[in-house]
Amino acid sequence: MLDFQADAAENVDGGSARSEAEGDIASVDHDIAGHAAPGESKMTSVLRRYGGFVWVYQLALAIGLFSLPQVAAAKTVLAFGDSLMAGYQLRPGEGFAPQLQAAFRAKGRDVVVVNAGVSGDTTVQGKARVKWVLAGMKVKPDLVILELGANDMLRGQSPAAAKANLDAMISAFEATGVRVILAGMLAQPNLGAKYVKEFNALYPALAKQRGVAFYPFFMDGVAAVPGLQLGDGLHPTPKGVKVIVGKILPLVMRELDRK
Repeated sequence: MLDFQADAAENVDGGSARSEAEGDIASVDHDIAGHAAPGESKMTSVLRRYGGFVWVYQLALAIGLFSLPQVAAAKTVLAFGDSLMAGYQLRPGEGFAPQLQAAFRAKGRDVVVVNAGVSGDTTVQGKARVKWVLAGMKVKPDLVILELGANDMLRGQSPAAAKANLDAMISAFEATGVRVILAGMLAQPNLGAKYVKEFNALYPALAKQRGVAFYPFFMDGVAAVPGLQLGDGLHPTPKGVKVIVGKILPLVMRELDRK
């Protein structure tokens, strides 16, 4: 199943904020009530007493003596892949998307990572859902991490076909103005030297051809490492996901910050 859940900011109680604001205004009104000149209203008294200061402050803002604090806009990363990215057999919060988002938050970065990983997907199936995944998002992502092809490889499907499908997905994402990181995969040696050579070569060749950022091996530091993969020897454990996130994070940050 496709999971579009993302952590939402805590709701702000507008009613409470309004009551406090009204209380502050009432306090000011009360404080100045005894100082109004004969025959003038409280508001006129306020303007008379503080109007000069407000004018000076506005002028200072205009010429740049003061600056208002700037709040960085939240960014969105779409994690688009298969079971390696989806969090196969992991509990909520243990998969790639939530751990990557937590890593950003730990660095003080307001980044939402959307999990669009689907277990079992090949590049053909990924290509078929790109447009409706994008259409179903409330906010257009700033960056996509594209991780597909492992299931093509496990089924012995054509590396050339996988490359063409990945190329089509990159085109679909870029057509909407979304930057892409292509995450590579490596073939299992038992598939034969010819197949392994063709499959392993498709990712760097495609990244170079399309001029997109390239992460050579999504499972780098995890594949064949005891304790970092589930019993099937294919999917990462929560600790394995943490390793993946730690290794890919610098590239994701760099791509998000690119102008």
